[in-house]
Amino acid sequence: MGILIIGLVLFFAIHSVAIVNPAWRDRMVDRMGEWPWKGLYSLIALAGFALIVWGYALAKQIPSIVYLPPVWLRHGSLVLLVFVFPLLLATYLPGRIKAVTKHPMLAATKIWAFAHLLSNGTLADVVLFGSFLAWAVVDRISMKRRTQSPVLTAPPSKFNDAIAVVLGLMLYVAFVLWWHDWLFGVSPFG
Repeated sequence: MGILIIGLVLFFAIHSVAIVNPAWRDRMVDRMGEWPWKGLYSLIALAGFALIVWGYALAKQIPSIVYLPPVWLRHGSLVLLVFVFPLLLATYLPGRIKAVTKHPMLAATKIWAFAHLLSNGTLADVVLFGSFLAWAVVDRISMKRRTQSPVLTAPPSKFNDAIAVVLGLMLYVAFVLWWHDWLFGVSPFG
């Protein structure tokens, strides 16, 4: 569990710099330059992510049960997760979805984390998905009080929402039918 927690701390620490101390972040960008800062940011985020994956896999080997969700919640989770990939794509495809949700990637993160908390009850699951849910809520609240960094997106188009939904649903189907089991060793239907 320690490796998972270290990974989460690294990952969220670097992702929270703009939440906690945007002035420090700006000073670092000015001092280092934009691309070296982005490189350092990426290295820390990737190291954190790698430790999260490794730590989660280790923690799942000897599961500590916090709660036992009823089987029917898995079906509810699958329904909630339908929205995740279209929201993620809408982050980079500006349209009505992005305008309505304002921060579609954070909305996708919250739905993803909540859905996994509904259907998984080990300590590792609660720590992992609970951390992502809490961070996404805090980040969303903080965005109301801080200047947003620009996100590189496709040009606005009336087709962007349709593209986000169609490709997002295709990714969802592929993930649920094949990739989740292949990547994580757990079938959403199993």
